[in-house]
Amino acid sequence: MKFVPQKKFLIPIVASALLFVASSFKDDFFEVAKQIEIFTTLFKELNKNYVDETNPGDLMDQAIKGMLASLDPYTVYFNEQDVLRFKINNTGEYTGIGAVLTRRKDFLIVKEVYKNFPADKAGLKPGDEIIQVGDIELSEYKDEANQLFKGAKNTKIAIKYLRQAKANTTQIVLDEIEIKSVPFFAKIDEKTGYIVLARFNKKASQETKDALEQLKKEGAERIIIDVRDNPGGLLNEAVNICNLFVPKNETIVTTKSKIEKHNSTYKTQKDPVDTQIPLVILVNDRSASASEIVAGALQDLDRAVIVGSRSFGKGLVQRPVDLTYGTQLKVTISRYYTPSGRCIQSLNYSKKDPNGKAIKTDEKNYNAFKTRKGRTVYDGGGIQPDVEMDEAKSSPITNALIRNDGIFNYVTSYYYKNPNLGNKIPVISDSDYSDFKQYLKVQKFSFDTETELALKNTLAVAKKEKLDESIQLEYQQLLTALQKSENTLLDKNQKEIKNLLIDEIIIRYQYQEGLYQYYIQNNAEIKKATMLLSNIQTYNTILKM
Repeated sequence: MKFVPQKKFLIPIVASALLFVASSFKDDFFEVAKQIEIFTTLFKELNKNYVDETNPGDLMDQAIKGMLASLDPYTVYFNEQDVLRFKINNTGEYTGIGAVLTRRKDFLIVKEVYKNFPADKAGLKPGDEIIQVGDIELSEYKDEANQLFKGAKNTKIAIKYLRQAKANTTQIVLDEIEIKSVPFFAKIDEKTGYIVLARFNKKASQETKDALEQLKKEGAERIIIDVRDNPGGLLNEAVNICNLFVPKNETIVTTKSKIEKHNSTYKTQKDPVDTQIPLVILVNDRSASASEIVAGALQDLDRAVIVGSRSFGKGLVQRPVDLTYGTQLKVTISRYYTPSGRCIQSLNYSKKDPNGKAIKTDEKNYNAFKTRKGRTVYDGGGIQPDVEMDEAKSSPITNALIRNDGIFNYVTSYYYKNPNLGNKIPVISDSDYSDFKQYLKVQKFSFDTETELALKNTLAVAKKEKLDESIQLEYQQLLTALQKSENTLLDKNQKEIKNLLIDEIIIRYQYQEGLYQYYIQNNAEIKKATMLLSNIQTYNTILKM
């Protein structure tokens, strides 16, 4: 018999529950207030009594960073300058020079220039080292150097830079810069359209829609959307892009949090463009966040075939919280779940290994879910493609070359040795590859793999303890063995590295547009997607239609 409590029992039960909640909230509030008071007192006394002069701003900045570092890498503090840059990334519009710059000790290195924008018009090239902006020498400027290029439209900025160790000067005229979410789209063949979706700013869905409709007008009957290397962005834009291919009122993503107001279900709200057109989404291990929402939702709804390699695995949602004095906190507020109910977060930031790194979910602990038509998909480690390709995966040695600019620096040297390549497709011969390996050796390139870093740290500790002389021979033997192993890996992953060298060379001569033009005829993943779409029986079999 089912027990139904009487009213006289319900009243004390409800009252007890409310008392518990109120007590819990009171305890939490008291603990927060207590810790703030302790910190405020400490901060005041430290700045008042410390033997040397202190910089309160720097101390507070370090304190905030230290506190947030114990959480996840997406929960971050923005000062006033950071807030401006964050808004630029979301809107896709700003006034600037139209180039990607990276700080390197005493200079800014130009990593990429956008065609026909101010930096390009001023003659800057990837690999140039900017050493002076106006009257400011970067070797003496320790603040955010990118701020030196901010100003009103038509502002003229004189710069001094090094190119192949030779000093040059030029003048940049600031202009309005629009960062496109869809930098390229085209037909691959008579029936297949290709759309590059590079980021999710507020124009992403409209630009994707425009590209889709234009390709359909040109006769495209099947579509490839490329979100490889797309780190994500605005969640609503991901939902709107899915809406181009699925009906109104379809659940795309759900967010869940310990705070009720952060629990949300995001559904499509508009009429779609095309719910029937065959669709492939390309992903890789650098496709994250909003990219994974698009790929995961369309996979769960059996609306698209996913091709490539397993995506990054970022299933955490952030929101900006405005603070005082124009600062801001971007804080992780919830996890997101695809329509089948899976969270694809890969790293558990609440659990760290002995080195302080977040623990990755083990594959044996993945949970199985079902797509709308009954296909099995898994959580725990990004979006697993329906069609996995070895060519889409990145090897650790390749990631090290990218991370530490091995490929970038070699191509800079290559560019000035081959000034007349123009729009020709480069060929990396075995001789060229040997030259590349020799370049790395001459430049004493450091791969900084975990093993190499651990070995260097061991020697550093040994020097402190004055033990380095006694282990020098063994250290050198280990280092030589490690370098030999790295050389073996360079040979083993030669095909992958050659492809990346070709990509970087094409960008130098033909910009990003040239690279995409090259991709639609030569890239392995695009070829696979095109072949899959041309065989509708195979496509339907994967989706169990």
